Amino acid sequence: MAEYSKLTKLAQCAGCGAKVGAGTLAQLLSGIRVHQDPNLLVGFDKSDDAAVYRISDTLALVQTIDFFPPIADDPYLYGQIAAANALSDIYAMGGEPKLALNVMCVPEKMDQGTVHEILRGGYDKVYEAGALIAGGHSIFDDEPKYGLSVTGFVDPEKILTNSGAREGDVLILTKPLGIGVITSGIKVDLCSADTVQRAYAQMAALNKDARDVMVQFRVHACTDVTGFGLLGHGLEMAQGSDVSLEFQVSQIPIIPQALELAAMGVLPAGMYRNRTFAQPHVDPGATELTIQDLLYDPQTSGGLLMAVDPQDATALMEQLQKTVPDARIIGRAVASHPAGRILLR
Repeated sequence: MAEYSKLTKLAQCAGCGAKVGAGTLAQLLSGIRVHQDPNLLVGFDKSDDAAVYRISDTLALVQTIDFFPPIADDPYLYGQIAAANALSDIYAMGGEPKLALNVMCVPEKMDQGTVHEILRGGYDKVYEAGALIAGGHSIFDDEPKYGLSVTGFVDPEKILTNSGAREGDVLILTKPLGIGVITSGIKVDLCSADTVQRAYAQMAALNKDARDVMVQFRVHACTDVTGFGLLGHGLEMAQGSDVSLEFQVSQIPIIPQALELAAMGVLPAGMYRNRTFAQPHVDPGATELTIQDLLYDPQTSGGLLMAVDPQDATALMEQLQKTVPDARIIGRAVASHPAGRILLR
């Protein structure tokens, strides 16, 4: 396994940092005919986390697919993180994952032990989520990639989309930011051992506990913060909901060493793509540039961003803190503001 002991060296981009930018993606999808089906409750035209198709009055399928190049050198850990990231889209819609299929690309000369460990990591994480992997598809490629196609269940009346936020809603984020910067720092050996351990543990952690608490309260909108960063995914929520999101920058959780690395200019390419997409709609106020960079930073297996009824926010946070201690109230939804869809205060 020695030849492939540095999986991240085989990829130009790591994790969700390899994601096509939101602006480019919108251009690629423009003009494609959207066929209508009354049972397709959420499709690709909604810029949401997963598709939702109604089966009956009480059951709908939630479907997503997500895969990316290595985010960690340990193949088992890489498999876990890729699986947690794919499962997150189901949780963001308020659903429960049930069935998954592997999606895998591997170099032809990669040894079987490495491939086995990637798959084992995915299997173990899916099992932890209470779901099953029933097969998949693999091809040879110069650059390794792994992820899942996931199907989950949700009540059609309880779907959470990224376009339901209401004026006055409280915004809650469940995982700290800075993963893209940290993984860039890991590649050049600039991160402390504690930071590396924390980042990997955070990425491998399921959003299951956050979802299980969230569905007990009046949450009007939700999305997971991944490749487009907090401001990119926040912008999609704001535009879809016809509100502005006002973030209290000092309340946004950030992995401590990410600030140091961002100030040094250790920034992933995805950060620049996200800035290009979202910046025209952002009023940065007096927010320093280093902090802005981290708000555009692409996250891998990031946390959930919820817009919750203000009367439920305190009780929801009390429940979240029991199992998701990094969760923070980071702002609120306000009336559409002439200064921009995203307001940094």
